Amino acid sequence: MKQLTIMLSKRFLIFLFIIMCMFVISTGNKRTTILANNKNNVKSVQAVHIVNKYNSLLENAKPVEVKSLAAAVKIAPKKSVAFSGSMTAYGPDCPGCGGRTSCPPRQNLSNGNVYFKDKDYGTVRILASDSSLPCGTIVKVSNISITNSYIYGVVLDRGSAIKGTVMDIMYESERKALSFGRQYNVRYEIVRWGW
Repeated sequence: MKQLTIMLSKRFLIFLFIIMCMFVISTGNKRTTILANNKNNVKSVQAVHIVNKYNSLLENAKPVEVKSLAAAVKIAPKKSVAFSGSMTAYGPDCPGCGGRTSCPPRQNLSNGNVYFKDKDYGTVRILASDSSLPCGTIVKVSNISITNSYIYGVVLDRGSAIKGTVMDIMYESERKALSFGRQYNVRYEIVRWGW
């Protein structure tokens, strides 16, 4: 009898927790970012925010918080997602690189062409991202040193060190990529999910 009471109590608590979560999600959450300080007291975003492409223009639009980019892909692959992260650069001659993108159309990069001609967005930069972003994803990138405004990039590559909110931008060579360094607080906005 005691075991039955304990089991029913646990089930009731789980049910109550699920109901509370649904209530919080349906009423909205006032927090929009989760910031954490690392050893150097640098703030970094630990969550990404899903924002409907059209509702984001409204003052009362409340973004939904997601704990990881992979979770954002599962929850809303048709919605715009904005998040902050870091960016590095690489060239087609980097150690372990084969000179071609890993995503179709497997563009040859050994000729120094760091751009891709997209049918919807025109000429865009080639990016490597976490595998949670599908190939062909278009990303609006801002707050980087190579431009005062923003650039559009397309995810056509992967990298073993490219995880989470880190992205890699393609340069003509690894030597030229070194001048880019590692840039922090880069703003990414996914404007198209895959092809």
